[in-house]
Amino acid sequence: MDKTIEKTNANPKPYRELVQQISTEFEQGQRRAMAAVHSCLVDTYWKIGQHIVEFEQQGKEKAVYGSALLENLSRDLKLLHGKGFSRSNIQRMRQFYLMYPICATPSHKLSWSHIVEILKIEDDLERSFYEKQTEIEKWSVAELKRQKDSGLFLRLALSKEKEKVLQLAKRGQIIESPEDVVKDVYVFEFLKIPEPYNLSETELETRLLDNLQSFLLELGKGFTFVARQFRMTLNNAPYRVDLVFYHRILRCFVLIDLKIREVKHNDIGQMNMYMGYFANEENVEGDNPPVGIILSKEKDELLVEYATYGMNSQLFVSKYQLYLPDREELKRLIYSQLEMEKEYESINKNNSK
Repeated sequence: MDKTIEKTNANPKPYRELVQQISTEFEQGQRRAMAAVHSCLVDTYWKIGQHIVEFEQQGKEKAVYGSALLENLSRDLKLLHGKGFSRSNIQRMRQFYLMYPICATPSHKLSWSHIVEILKIEDDLERSFYEKQTEIEKWSVAELKRQKDSGLFLRLALSKEKEKVLQLAKRGQIIESPEDVVKDVYVFEFLKIPEPYNLSETELETRLLDNLQSFLLELGKGFTFVARQFRMTLNNAPYRVDLVFYHRILRCFVLIDLKIREVKHNDIGQMNMYMGYFANEENVEGDNPPVGIILSKEKDELLVEYATYGMNSQLFVSKYQLYLPDREELKRLIYSQLEMEKEYESINKNNSK
């Protein structure tokens, strides 16, 4: 028998560790190679866009080929290099060069497929946000599409002041406080429940957990699932929190209660009690105070304001909806708000003179 085989059989653990080390190294190498390919491809497509634009800018040559330039290029380049040169792809390469000067090209961590999705966004602020957020969250192309369709940037920007909207677009969503992880409206279109619907709270909870990956994507970065129907006993009375998560970045529990009706003042008081219980009974050293989120179908803003008066600032009441938002309406509201703030700043500036 071969001596190498004898040694392997006699001491299998070191050998298995060797196999694992080699496998890990190989997989990491594959990922680095793929990243390098993506980076090279993105650079190549940017340069192709540059060649097209510079050719067009020659004027006389542009007149000869006219509007058929991209169509002609597509036909001839497909004959030479295959289907990667469809007219739409060449159009995106040209757009890529025009929208991203050499000093502001996207991160090399993004693939060409990511960039194509980002180039479809006309608004500069919104496009910048999705570029940064895709890099931060390491979204797949499918995840990027979903977040675009659900109007994530618009939903996050709607409740922010002008400077914070601009910061959001420039840096992406940086999580530093509980306010940074809570949305005013959550979109559960991935449940594919048509309206009107007659789900119970238990059924809604079950469907969310059946689609946990999509639910976590909607909640945002840093959430890890802990428990469903977390049981606690206070003064010999049983209580249950619908869903419990832990936020890795904020280092705190996040408690979620689902309501298929409009939120009531007693729902808010109950959530505050849950947060007090977790702070005293479940938190360990290093944990920060818990965050509470009541997710309701409807909410009365005035009732919530009065019911939370003087209460824990880490208790939030948000709405959820089962369909994608009207992105144009959201955009109109945000830019109307930004214009109002701009006018207000201008008035204050003139009055201070």
